[in-house]
Order: sequence, then C-alpha cells, then structure tokens
Amino acid sequence: MSRPSAVTEQALQQIASLYAIEAQIRGRPPNERRAQRQTHSASRLSALHDWMTQTQATLSYKSETTAAIQYALNRWEALVRFVDDGRIEIDNNAAERSLNCAALGRRNYLFMGSDAGGHRAAAMYSLIGTAKLNDLNPEAYLRQVLSVIADYRMNQIADLLPWNITQTLSPTTPIAA
Repeated sequence: MSRPSAVTEQALQQIASLYAIEAQIRGRPPNERRAQRQTHSASRLSALHDWMTQTQATLSYKSETTAAIQYALNRWEALVRFVDDGRIEIDNNAAERSLNCAALGRRNYLFMGSDAGGHRAAAMYSLIGTAKLNDLNPEAYLRQVLSVIADYRMNQIADLLPWNITQTLSPTTPIAA
C-alpha cells in the first residue's frame, strides 16, 4: 500500500500483536509454540478475519487496501496454518533471507562465461546453502572437502555431503536476527 491510512494502521497494529506473541515463544519447542498460539493467536486471527471482512465491505472496490485485504482473505487458510503447527513460522522471512544472495547475484549469472560455468555456480550455491542448513561453516566445509576429495573413490563421494560430514566440522556461528 502506498499511502498509510487509519485502516492500514489498524491492520498493522493487529498484525503486530501476533508478532509480539511470536517474539515471546521464539525458540521454544513446537508443542509449546502450538499451545501458546492456540491460546493467544487463534482468537486474534479470528478477530482480524472478521475485521477484514467488515472493513472490506466499507471500502472502494478499486482501492489498494481492498486489494490487499482480498489477497489476505483469499489465502487465509495458508496464512493461519502456523497456529496449528508449532514447527511453522508465522512468515517465510527466513526462507526469503536465504534466497537473497541468489537474487542479488541473478544478473551476474549471465556472465558465468558459459552454460557449464552457470551449472558449476549453481552446484556451488547448492553446496553452500546445504552446508548452512546443516549448521556448518560453508568456508570450512568447502576447505575440508577440497582438501580430501582428490583421494576419494567415486563410490564414497556421498560421504562428503554436508549432512554426512557434520561430525568433523565445527558449526557456524549463529547469524543475528
């Protein structure tokens, strides 16, 4: 939405209250998160849904706010799924951040030199991303793999994949949120 209004401010306040609950339960086990969400978030989401439905009826059909509300209502089931599953985050910001390096480099991929160079770059990005997902320092992981790969037999190369090598490398330092 390009312009703030009383309606958008009210929506943002309601959404902020959901994020405040998430801030309190972040890092807790999934069953605790689910219980807290069932107790605190479910009623707020129900109220938000009712508010959006009522508010949409009072707005111009062509307004950006109406379009945003309709977008949320059309995806409501997916938006509230996190309440029933403590493993799911309230948003996909972590996934978006992990893809940021790929988005930033998109233009550079045009200049890999060849299709083969692009394929190599994709393989490297995959290894680095998988190392991060397995709590490995990507630089240490690649250094370790490159130092031993020449002596590995082809039928044992799977031993060097990030989820198989985790015992020999130190975990990454956590990235501050």
